[in-house]
Amino acid sequence: MLTEDGQEAALVNLFHQGTRMVYEKGEFVIRPGGPPQGVFYILKGLVKAYDITKYGEENLLIIRKPGEILGLTWSITGEDRHIIYATLAQTELLQISREQFTTFVHSNPSAALPLVDMLVDMYRLHSERILNLEYRTVRERLVSFLLSMARRFGKETPDGIVLEVPLRHQDIASSISATRESIGRELAAFERQGLVTNSQLTIMLKDIPRLRKFLE
Repeated sequence: MLTEDGQEAALVNLFHQGTRMVYEKGEFVIRPGGPPQGVFYILKGLVKAYDITKYGEENLLIIRKPGEILGLTWSITGEDRHIIYATLAQTELLQISREQFTTFVHSNPSAALPLVDMLVDMYRLHSERILNLEYRTVRERLVSFLLSMARRFGKETPDGIVLEVPLRHQDIASSISATRESIGRELAAFERQGLVTNSQLTIMLKDIPRLRKFLE
């Protein structure tokens, strides 16, 4: 990572000069068909980014967590990619205008380093998603998805790694190019084998080494 503590602190302080906003679960941060209203820093909560396919279905792209910025690509390029952002839990954001953001970056060149780190992380996550789609079977794609979520949202417990993010079967399916029914079947099969538990949007990975073997 290129970022030093002081550089990241200066960037976060910029957002603290903006507007603090609280969203309940299920609310839009950036609505469908609407341009971004600013650049957002996530203080608390979770935000999913998705688009709508030509068939009218949600296509999950990524889930954002505290410490990340929404609208970063738009703030730099000015191009609206028509991505929808909606909260998965009660979420607290700091909002500034694109003009505030770009003025700060131009006058504080060192602030570019934490932004580079964030963009590299975004690129890595999207690359992982693309590479995941190269697996031939739904089972392999599902395992790859779960392991990626574990790295990003996993919390170790005595019984396994809990994914601290609510995941509907439809969200998983749209992210890995599968059907909701096939995801349900595969998760049920994993449960029977003692590899995962799945209840009320909470997934626990109980045997990471055995799951990894599906990708070998």
